[in-house]
Amino acid sequence: PQTILIAVFRIMDRLVRLYPKVNEKETPLPRSWSVKDKFSFLVLSQNNQKVHYKGGGKNHKDAASVRATHPIPAACGVYYFEVKVLNKGRDGYIGIGLSASGVNLNRLPGWEKNSYGYHADDGCVFNSSGTGQQYGSTFTTGDVVGCGFNLVDRSIFFTKNGVTMGTAVSDIAPNLVLYPTVGLQSQGELVEANFGEIPFAFDFDGLLREMQQKIQLSIEQVILPGGPGEWQTSLHKLVLGYLVHRGYSRTAQVFASNTSQQLDEDAQSIQNRQKIQSLILQGKISQSLHLIRANYPTLFTSNPELLFRVKCRQFVEMIVGSDPGDLSATGGGEPRLSCHSELSSTSSDGEGVMGEVTGSPPESPLGSPMRDGTFTIPAVINETAEEDVCMDIDSGLSTRPPPPLVTEHSSLERILFFGRELQSMYSTLPPSRGKDQLKSLLHDAFSLLAYTDPSTSPVGYLLDPSQREPVCVAVNSAILESKNLPGQPSLEFALGQAVQCLRLMSKSGLGAAAFTGVQDITRSS
Repeated sequence: PQTILIAVFRIMDRLVRLYPKVNEKETPLPRSWSVKDKFSFLVLSQNNQKVHYKGGGKNHKDAASVRATHPIPAACGVYYFEVKVLNKGRDGYIGIGLSASGVNLNRLPGWEKNSYGYHADDGCVFNSSGTGQQYGSTFTTGDVVGCGFNLVDRSIFFTKNGVTMGTAVSDIAPNLVLYPTVGLQSQGELVEANFGEIPFAFDFDGLLREMQQKIQLSIEQVILPGGPGEWQTSLHKLVLGYLVHRGYSRTAQVFASNTSQQLDEDAQSIQNRQKIQSLILQGKISQSLHLIRANYPTLFTSNPELLFRVKCRQFVEMIVGSDPGDLSATGGGEPRLSCHSELSSTSSDGEGVMGEVTGSPPESPLGSPMRDGTFTIPAVINETAEEDVCMDIDSGLSTRPPPPLVTEHSSLERILFFGRELQSMYSTLPPSRGKDQLKSLLHDAFSLLAYTDPSTSPVGYLLDPSQREPVCVAVNSAILESKNLPGQPSLEFALGQAVQCLRLMSKSGLGAAAFTGVQDITRSS
């Protein structure tokens, strides 16, 4: 069983590498011939990869075809499969190609409308017609014939024994969905398909690299409208907004000066946010709360859900040992956590309030979308030695092992007491759409105490330092929104829009979208 699993994962990895933009949950790739979408003269074997002809084979009325289980996803960019002729049979009447759903399967591919095929006996290509056009050489037992569908220019090409024979059919209808198809007509014919599970005879990887380079070059050669000054000004605004949002105070000041811009937030406030973010990312939640109350005393007044989320993170950090659980910032020396005491201890100076807490940590560095389709740029702040803090929010956080878990009796008592107060705080939260999510968060945090080694438990994900990031992002956004500033930098919105546009372009059959992405563009800049 383990050997089988390893083989399956290797196949999946290979197909993901060949077609990285395809979401198989929405549009599965063809992986075998269909037992339902075939003519009765054909028999499938070996996981539906092999096709045997069992008909009479007397004339063209005995032709039989089979389509793959799924159509070619539009997001492939270029799709390719190969068929090896294991036995040409009596006459070698074999056709390999593509066809749309509903095309008559009592015919070889290419003879019907919306069907295209390269035939073994005469080397002709049939393009939705019973009359073929001379294309290449004939093929027989032992030959490997490949068929590719280029969704960039909507053309079909074939290969023989690893050598491309050029474009066979061009100008395929934009919305036509095609399936890999093979047809047989004489006794003894036997073929086997390769849908990408194993390396192809043809250098398909090389073709994909070539396509990517062409698309990238075409993007770089695009001439932007207006003069350079117009779009550069917009870019400067985006960059400055990002620097301010992330708390790069010194860099933001220098950049603003060099680009003749004004900061929307004073330098001291930027530094305060930078310090708060740094403390949260280090797991020092108590200290971050001290700074929040000192500088933004009404931040949690109208958003107890955010405060609760921060406290849940503090509970986890107490278990890890990163936070001592010093709760003097809550309005007294005793560790009281009730929602009312937290909020009543704040002053009222008319400061604005934040929106609802949403989001999750980024899945990968620059260029990767969040789970909800938005876009977040991980920050890596390491300014001059004169800065008070150094923020490190890169993907390396998630690979850093957490500190040893607290085991001292006094610390455990304090954690349990904190947990009881946290439960009480949850009961005071007002009804909201996100309360069930907070309940699940609280349940998972409490569950850590039920395991001897919580790091290997189902809730061990909470111990990963990367889980501090969503709390950090939410608090930082709340502070900015309380000052009537954007909670998310415009640069992230712009990048998120680019990612979504590429997804829609791929789904709509624009093949070129499969060969570029935000990461590709930023790496080439």
